[in-house]
Amino acid sequence: MTKLMFVQSSPRSTESKSIELAQVYLDALRVENPNLEIDRIDLWEADLPVFDGDKAAAKLNAILGSDQDAIQQTAWDQIVGIANRFISADRYLFAVPMWNGGVPYRLKQYIDIIHQPGLLFGLKPETGYFGLLANKHATLVLTSGAFAPSFPSPAFGVDHHSTYLRT
Repeated sequence: MTKLMFVQSSPRSTESKSIELAQVYLDALRVENPNLEIDRIDLWEADLPVFDGDKAAAKLNAILGSDQDAIQQTAWDQIVGIANRFISADRYLFAVPMWNGGVPYRLKQYIDIIHQPGLLFGLKPETGYFGLLANKHATLVLTSGAFAPSFPSPAFGVDHHSTYLRT
């Protein structure tokens, strides 16, 4: 069975155009795959921890292969739990409105929590960073009330959310 995580990053819920468009895509996908398991995460309802100093220290210890103290281990366990939910999906559907040229801060917070060494990426000093998620597929549904490739206007700023998320 294929598992899809539907990441909803707009606080506008049923009024969100990005979520509405993503839902249309998801409905069509379910016609092709009626056994598709859906894990929805509304980032505005999710209990996302602050990525504070303890979590940053735990991340650094993970990179260095150092032991965690009790506080750091608790912080790391919390991160691993959230990241494992993400990792367990086979596919991803992101509904993302553009905010001030970028992504909503709750999505950035979520990415900061799950994007961790040994979980989503590895590091080799000789060659650099490498991804750990293999055979996964992500679909981005990106909306903006003020930007499109055929409508680039300096008055509305620059689109950084699509380039950031594609990377």
